Amino acid sequence: MVQIFKTNVTNKIEAELQSVILSKENPGYKINFDLDDCDNILRIKNVVIANNSSSICLEKLGHTCEALN
Repeated sequence: MVQIFKTNVTNKIEAELQSVILSKENPGYKINFDLDDCDNILRIKNVVIANNSSSICLEKLGHTCEALN
């Protein structure tokens, strides 16, 4: 399963930091950002994500994260 989120992460360094933090909290997730997309997409693959867990993690670090359908 792949879940896709719209974020306000805009630079590569911040995206890498967020990826590391999310990976540590959720081992086995495949995480990447597409900052070339207008929605600064975060993709999380091969998991079932608890409701809002990724949003909460990013928001703790000052970013927004909204699930896309």
